Amino acid sequence: MSSRVPEPCDAPRGNHDGELRFYVTGWKCDAHSPWAAKGLPKPEPGPGLPAAAWTTPSPLNDSRVHDAQAIASGKRRASFYAYRAAQAATTKGTT
Repeated sequence: MSSRVPEPCDAPRGNHDGELRFYVTGWKCDAHSPWAAKGLPKPEPGPGLPAAAWTTPSPLNDSRVHDAQAIASGKRRASFYAYRAAQAATTKGTT
């Protein structure tokens, strides 16, 4: 993974203060950022990702279960070993 080293604030004059961030207009420090130019306070960080962002089940897992059921029932072609494995996987939950 490569990291970008922020360039210095490209504002030609004034005191450079705060964290450097990349805006549409280029690299700016907190003193020369768009919100500072409008006289607004520094924005608060957002809420971030939802708490369950990494724990929600993937739809791929559901399709694998349905595929195993289709293979076990013979509705989907598969090798003999995949057929037996699908039968074993689908009968585990029923007993």
